[in-house]
Amino acid sequence: MGRITGTTRLLAVLGDPIEQVQAPALVNALLERVGRDAVLVPVHVRPADLAEVVAGLRRVGNLDGLLVTVPHKIEICRYADELAPAAAFTGSANALRREAGGRWRADNFDGAGFVGGLRGAGHDPDGRRFALVGAGGAGAAVAAALLEAGAAHLSVCDTDPGRLDALLRRLAGRWPGRVTGSAAPRVRDADVAVNATPLGLRPDDPLPFDPAALRPGAVVADIIMRPRETRLLRAAAALGLAVHHGIHMLDHQLECYADFFRIDR
Repeated sequence: MGRITGTTRLLAVLGDPIEQVQAPALVNALLERVGRDAVLVPVHVRPADLAEVVAGLRRVGNLDGLLVTVPHKIEICRYADELAPAAAFTGSANALRREAGGRWRADNFDGAGFVGGLRGAGHDPDGRRFALVGAGGAGAAVAAALLEAGAAHLSVCDTDPGRLDALLRRLAGRWPGRVTGSAAPRVRDADVAVNATPLGLRPDDPLPFDPAALRPGAVVADIIMRPRETRLLRAAAALGLAVHHGIHMLDHQLECYADFFRIDR
């Protein structure tokens, strides 16, 4: 990281917990590589404090933007003045930018990053069947991006029936006949099963679904970035299934962040 001075611009990533975030390492390396006098710092924000923290950060004159991680991606939309199409459709955002007039614009790049990571690893979504566990902020973005990328069918599971139903209505309205939902994971017929829940951040977390229920040749993907080898991915690999790590989603969001925050200009 370059030298921080009185002219350094700030970016912050908000989350609870925050220890697992990988964005500061990757984004700060990008900032240094392009010679930008800016730094991204992690900020631990509990849900009860989000409104107060965001209100304070909006008053920081040299803060240019925010990244947002679990569990704030849905709630953060309430504090944006403008939602880009991806954020408006999914009802979640993982990036906010201060505009020239002081307004804040929110967008969501989780879906684009996840699909880009899959394609980069040779798992093109087109024509494949997916099972997605988690209909929260990241899960909603991933669901929409998979269907946009040509997934033949998407089964979505979430333990919150209201959240699940809301997402299913939005998805079915745009991609009729290609989406189903359930309270329990249905992975048996999936070509790719995706964990989009926080389960796996802690070593004693239960598995979001049983990888043994998948057929041979299926892929198990996790959006959790740290630890890299979640309990789910270790269990899937032990069964001989292909695994897809969470860091690929962030790697393929860097170009989106660079454009959104005008880092390379």
